[in-house]
Amino acid sequence: MKTKLVKTVFVIAIMSLLAACSGQAATPAANPAGGPPATKLILGAYTTPREAYGELIPVFAAQWKEKTGQEVTFEESYLGSGAQSRAIVEGFEADIAALSLDGDIQKIADDGLITHDWHTPPYNGMVSTSIVAFAVRKGNPRNIHDWADLAQPGLEILTPDPKTSGGARWNILALYGAALRGQVNGVPANDENAATEFLKSVLKNVTAFDKGARESITNFENGTGDVAITYENEVLVGQQAGQDYELVIPASTILIENPVAVVDTYVDKHGTREVAEAFVQFLFSKQAQEVFAKHGLRPLDSSVLAASTYPAVPDLFTITDQFGGWAEATPKYFGDTGIYTQAITTVQGQ
Repeated sequence: MKTKLVKTVFVIAIMSLLAACSGQAATPAANPAGGPPATKLILGAYTTPREAYGELIPVFAAQWKEKTGQEVTFEESYLGSGAQSRAIVEGFEADIAALSLDGDIQKIADDGLITHDWHTPPYNGMVSTSIVAFAVRKGNPRNIHDWADLAQPGLEILTPDPKTSGGARWNILALYGAALRGQVNGVPANDENAATEFLKSVLKNVTAFDKGARESITNFENGTGDVAITYENEVLVGQQAGQDYELVIPASTILIENPVAVVDTYVDKHGTREVAEAFVQFLFSKQAQEVFAKHGLRPLDSSVLAASTYPAVPDLFTITDQFGGWAEATPKYFGDTGIYTQAITTVQGQ
């Protein structure tokens, strides 16, 4: 599974670089059935919702064909959110960016590729949500029930690398936020020094930092580690596919909010703005929200969420409430002198 993903992304990246070097948009293909010329959308996404988009794309394509008579195909690329954001900034000509966190979309906007205010209704630019949770082995042999259990000696933990993965950053802030909120046994509330020491104790147990959340859970499925810190929906999708690991939801965790945006520079270059904007609007529809829910993502549509069976979290907090948003959290925790950056440097130097 992992090898196939790498090959697919490599081919897409090469095609995009060639197109960028030519400085010309691809010529629209003729529609053999008549009507408007066929078009193509390029989707640059993070790894976790791959199955959801695999179901959503043909539904949208059929609806668009019925509405306009135009055939639309998709070129899809799935990478860790941070890596995907950098790829788009560096020349991967995605018409649509569907990433893990607000900050990764903002990087594209800061580079001038997204020029409109993408924080749009109905959900402020977010298309789905999830929470940070744990995947544990069948029967939970290491008795992992909450954050404090991740510091037990000899535990083998998997989590992605914050340098490439948005999911990894959610994981770190879920852990740190729970500690700051006094929700980790043995860690006093509102004590950054104590929370940082707890973070280090967990990082000492991490045996693999994969590039993205999907690679991390695949590594876990292949037998590595006792527990994977991951998106709730990654565990649910794995269980749907026949995996026998179990889902553990900590008492305190963060709400993951996943954004989507049209990349203005590239849709204007490709002449795909109308269909790209229509696809993004489709993702907010009740039909699309039901597909996200089917694949383990917590929907934003209130009626779809009400019909779902996601368990409540006793202490669910947001990036804004606890950390002041990504604009504040990114430099404080993941900058060159950030709390996580210094903690992992210390741990790896021991």
